[in-house]
Amino acid sequence: MRCCSTRSAAGGADLLKLLEEGAKALSIESAAGPVHERGDIERTIETFARQPAGGLLVLPDNFINANRELVVSMAEKYRLPAVYPFRFFVTSGGLLSYGVDVIDMYRGAASYVDRILKGAKAGDLPVQQPIRFELVINMKTAKALGLTVPPSLLARADEVIE
Repeated sequence: MRCCSTRSAAGGADLLKLLEEGAKALSIESAAGPVHERGDIERTIETFARQPAGGLLVLPDNFINANRELVVSMAEKYRLPAVYPFRFFVTSGGLLSYGVDVIDMYRGAASYVDRILKGAKAGDLPVQQPIRFELVINMKTAKALGLTVPPSLLARADEVIE
């Protein structure tokens, strides 16, 4: 498992630590690839692609999100299976995403704005964790990579892009 992140995202170091612990528990080798500019993305993915039987786990990060076309195209170029944090990576040609439902998060934020505009103090509002996550699979990309997606995973997907 290879991770691609700028490590500047809130909680990025904590997330990497959790991923490393999870990989170790599953006897999977992991490596982090911090990126800070577009050239880092290209070099990191090229380096990861040299490792046999590897994959890429892209962490949520504003820099990565802004450069998603490059990340997706590099993963495609090197035929590196990649899991992304948001569906917009998959609609851009990525293989698979599992993450929070961004639209649902915006709805929750809108309700907070409404409450604040009606006089609630922001500091008094409870912190809410995401409650809806979505799994999106791009079958065209899976076929291009020569991967067979198990029917059980397809059945669990919120969306399958043909």
